[in-house]
Amino acid sequence: QVQLVESGGGLVQAGDSLRLACAASGRTFNNYAMGWFRQAPGKEREFVAAISWGSASTDYGDSVKGRFTISRDNSKNTVYLQMNSLKPEDTGAYYCAARPFYVATKYHEYEYWGQGTQVTVSS
Repeated sequence: QVQLVESGGGLVQAGDSLRLACAASGRTFNNYAMGWFRQAPGKEREFVAAISWGSASTDYGDSVKGRFTISRDNSKNTVYLQMNSLKPEDTGAYYCAARPFYVATKYHEYEYWGQGTQVTVSS
C-alpha cells in the first residue's frame, strides 16, 4: 500500500502561482511513477502531469504545457507540481496518484490515489 497526502491548494487570482505537494508513505517511493490529475465539477478527471520513478521522464497535459512543472524529491518521498500563470480553467480538485515505475496518462492506470486538494483560480 502507498498512502498519498496532497497539500498546497488554495484560492488565487489569475496569473498567480501555486506549488502543490504530495507526500507518500508506505512502500518504496522510488519504485513508483507519480502523476497529478484534476477534476472540475461535472467534468471527467483530467491528466495534468506525470514523472517516472527516477525523474528521467515527464509528461504533461496539453492544457498545462509550458506553465506547470512536475518534480520529485525521493529523499523526502514527495512529488511537487509547480503551477505558474494560473487560469480560471485550472480550477478543480487536484489529485496525486502512483503507479509502478513508468509514467502514464490515463487515470485507470494508477493504483493509489490521494484525497485531493482544491485549487480555485479567480478571474
